[in-house]
Amino acid sequence: MNKKKTILSALAAGLTLSTVLAACGGDDNEGSSSNGEGGEGSDFKVAMVTDTGGVDDKSFNQSAWEGLKKFGGENSLTENEGYKYLQSAKQADYQPNLQQLARDQFDLIYGIGFLMAEDIGKVAEQFPDNNFAIVDSVVDAPNVASITFKEQEGSFLVGVVAGLTTTTDKVGFIGGVESDLIKKFENGFKAGVMAVNPDATIDVKYAEDFNSAEKGTAIASGMYGSGSDIIYHAAGGTGVGVFTEAKNRKKNGEDVWVIGVDRDQYEEGLPENVTLTSMVKRVDTATLEVSKMAMDGKFPAGEVVEFSLKDEGVGIAPTSEENVAADVLTKVDEYRQQIIDGDVVAPATDAEFEEFMKNVK
Repeated sequence: MNKKKTILSALAAGLTLSTVLAACGGDDNEGSSSNGEGGEGSDFKVAMVTDTGGVDDKSFNQSAWEGLKKFGGENSLTENEGYKYLQSAKQADYQPNLQQLARDQFDLIYGIGFLMAEDIGKVAEQFPDNNFAIVDSVVDAPNVASITFKEQEGSFLVGVVAGLTTTTDKVGFIGGVESDLIKKFENGFKAGVMAVNPDATIDVKYAEDFNSAEKGTAIASGMYGSGSDIIYHAAGGTGVGVFTEAKNRKKNGEDVWVIGVDRDQYEEGLPENVTLTSMVKRVDTATLEVSKMAMDGKFPAGEVVEFSLKDEGVGIAPTSEENVAADVLTKVDEYRQQIIDGDVVAPATDAEFEEFMKNVK
């Protein structure tokens, strides 16, 4: 199937989708009884399955759940009945959790994270009358909406902040599981740093885990110890350990920073105040808006729904003004507009980054 990307337009309170296709139906399947065309009001039920980071990871899963909670509140739904989540302790929990929600007749079921793509595909085939949505991956199925983001664009902007703020000309990037998705964060960040500070060096390491604060602390310790004064993490719960290490060093008088990810992580850096800025990825807006569409019978089945800088789907946290110099924020605004206008293309892959560097002076 050739997937068509839906077109997004910014609204004052969030995002809406201006071009979509109606939900695709499927053959009847024993055990599935939800209506693929969505419901009305309190008859509509929506749920999500977290990845192993959990619903309170201060990052990706938490943001997705905040979107569902807002949707539930706006539509007078009861938590655990009209909207709910199931938490996954391990990857083996993904498929049974998705199946349980389908059996419980939830109209729309989200899989949070690219690691759930294979399981979403299998369960969507088992329950063709339920609608599913995968965040951060593309699943080719007639009853699945694939929600993606241009993470490289928001990462470029926080890279600009890091490149202009570092006093050691050395910064770090810590990824969770090395993958095409997290590479978008890495390459966008590196490009932003190098665009404004070509003399900088960037230390890149992967924890190969989204839920190990201990690994985050250990990797951050090594990076700070070797001279990096700013670390950008795209590591989910592993990133908690990065904050822990930065806080401890700040207590001891070291001037180090963390750049948060997915949601505004300013408070995670308190009271030591170690959050320089955050790359905000509006997963909450995505789950809210796609849920609205499904309830209204306009679920983008079989579509890729992409959120970008132009749509305000990614960006830099408003709390950045707390710790980022005004002239740096001015430069960020300049690059934001250049990306929106297409004059600067933030690289998503290693090959694109190499091409980008050919034009860095």
